[in-house]
Amino acid sequence: MVNGELCVSLPNNFHALMKKIFTNLTFWVLIAITAGALLGHYYPDTAIRMQFLGTNFITVVKIFIYPIIFLTISLGISNMGDLKKTGRVGGKALIYFEIVTTLALLIGIAVAHFIQPGKGVDISSIKGGDISAYVQQSKEFTWLHFLKENPTLQILLLAIIVGMWLSRYKKKERIIQPLTLVSKYVFKGLHIVMLFAPLGAFGGMAYTIGKFGLHTLLPLGKLMLCVYITCLCFIFIVLGLLLKYYKINILQFLKYIRQELLIVLGTSSSEAALPSLMEKLERMGCSKPVTGLVVPAGYSFNLDGTTIYLSMAVIFLAQIYNIQLDLHQVLVIMGVLLITSKGAAGVTGSGFIVLASTLTAVKVIPVEGLAFLLGVDRFMSEARALTNFIGNGVATIWISNNEKEFDRNKMNTAFNLPA
Repeated sequence: MVNGELCVSLPNNFHALMKKIFTNLTFWVLIAITAGALLGHYYPDTAIRMQFLGTNFITVVKIFIYPIIFLTISLGISNMGDLKKTGRVGGKALIYFEIVTTLALLIGIAVAHFIQPGKGVDISSIKGGDISAYVQQSKEFTWLHFLKENPTLQILLLAIIVGMWLSRYKKKERIIQPLTLVSKYVFKGLHIVMLFAPLGAFGGMAYTIGKFGLHTLLPLGKLMLCVYITCLCFIFIVLGLLLKYYKINILQFLKYIRQELLIVLGTSSSEAALPSLMEKLERMGCSKPVTGLVVPAGYSFNLDGTTIYLSMAVIFLAQIYNIQLDLHQVLVIMGVLLITSKGAAGVTGSGFIVLASTLTAVKVIPVEGLAFLLGVDRFMSEARALTNFIGNGVATIWISNNEKEFDRNKMNTAFNLPA
């Protein structure tokens, strides 16, 4: 009888397990990334033509980013009531961003200085690229241009103004109710679009491997390894300690957003999972107003991964040219990067534009050296995007806790922890 029960239960359990796996979006994104990498390696010409899948997926997701930011912030501030509180949250966020990105900058410079990824690199073995477009755009860069080219910030400012107006409007319920209904359907639409995430991840990964090829990694492999290891250390040590301060485990948080992390990995873009991150942060206990303010602002001002990469790239270029930087020059580089890195999300090819701006301002390292980074930049964009993405999630959780706007019961439910 027992054996008979076992014979019946095992197939049932196996069927349930298989159903759970094959209906799991994370599983399909992982399969898509693997398939894209294999196609890119063995059939590069075909893989390059798959780029449209990745770019079109990101384009569609971007359609949802702006209404989600507008609705989340305007509704959040109108329900908050206290405008002083809104200002306080915004102020705390900017201070947090500045401190954490400065720390990321210091870590990047320190690691590059001690490990010296550029030492002994044969410049002749690196295939250069055309950087004229990036250098030209770096000369045109201004803060007004940054605001003009950054629709996320424009929507953020508009939403704050509308939210403040709604909070003082006596008949605000007439506007809030339809906006809440619109918000509900926008998120429903987003859920449908995210079902196509495996296609986006497949296209993005296939194009990257097919276009640039794994062979391009060898000459600059040490720099790539340094960037990835530094980003991992930053995530698990710095961001891990920030969460630990409020007794939250970084591994549990990463497990909770694993689906979004795979989408970012496959598409090399944190934008692709930005709306989904905002929804998940609210579901795990962060308040709507804090999430609405911190995540969009962080996308422009809290770029931990990009800051690490920029600082390491500058030191790397100095090393391959055998330029010995003194303490004063390093401090100047840090000061310039602290300013220029804040514009790294608003312009196409932003990483190279910011690097070109920095090298032009410092006037010590030849700006032509950027050509040596073009071949591997795409492969390092995953590390940047993932670190930026996780960093903005951690910032939102930290500020929500600091503001006492965090529901730990919701977090325990989201993480499947005992109450």
